[in-house]
Amino acid sequence: MKRWQWLIALSPAVLGLILAAFVIGGRVANPAFYLRIEADPLVALTGLVLSTGLAIVLAVLGRVQRIRHKTLKESMIQATEARHRFLRRLDHELKNPLTAVRADLANLAVTGGPEEHVKALTRLQAQVSHLSRLVASLRKLADLETRALERLPASVGEVVETTFRVAQEQPAAQERRLTLSLPHRPLIAPVDRDLLSLVIYNLLDNALKFTRPGDAVELRVLENGHVIVIEVADSGPGIAEADMPYVWEELYRGHGARGVPGSGIGLPLVRTIVERHGGHVRLRSQPGQGSLFTIQLPKD
Repeated sequence: MKRWQWLIALSPAVLGLILAAFVIGGRVANPAFYLRIEADPLVALTGLVLSTGLAIVLAVLGRVQRIRHKTLKESMIQATEARHRFLRRLDHELKNPLTAVRADLANLAVTGGPEEHVKALTRLQAQVSHLSRLVASLRKLADLETRALERLPASVGEVVETTFRVAQEQPAAQERRLTLSLPHRPLIAPVDRDLLSLVIYNLLDNALKFTRPGDAVELRVLENGHVIVIEVADSGPGIAEADMPYVWEELYRGHGARGVPGSGIGLPLVRTIVERHGGHVRLRSQPGQGSLFTIQLPKD
């Protein structure tokens, strides 16, 4: 405890001893006639008991305060580290297209052939489109964290099935074994249909991008008590253990994502939308054994 806490804790004991000394010295009338005991040890003992109690209370409060301060400090350190990681990834995501844009602009300045101009302009357009999509995705993620959701009762199975049919139109889906499993009865929950569809599509798109031709991708909807469970499983290469803690962070691109189109915003969007619905999303994955995303949404 701190010095002032010790002073507070010891003050009852000191006061008790002083009063006991006054009683012993005859300066304060001894009320032993009424209490049937000697007053001076009673006063001293009461002071010691109060001091002990105060010392225990102050020690506990000090311990709680230290734990709270330590937890807050650790949270601030983690938030700072996460922000630094995000800025490094943002720098990486912006640096490559900007470098390509500068190179193409320099080529335009020194080359005069129309064919070279067309190629350079095509590359410039592709890089600018990539930057635009990246900025739009970051803006959408920021908006989702604050804006109100339009949650209305809807059949989760219907939303999932509609999104599944859209994902089936992707060229990659033609080379995978895509299956859908729905419950026999409608499962109704208050959801934002558009955002829930975005969650399902992002997970399916992710599975299609990171699996190989012939792999299986399964989309399942089931009921577990007061919770609706949506699962997206694949038999792809899985996710490296080193990447698992970071897959939900903005702009993170693991080693397995090298050369795969994407901005690193899809999974953070999924987590944000699910949590805004009062739900949870988990990931289980092992290298060589595929991945399983599990979403739990409350039915009310």
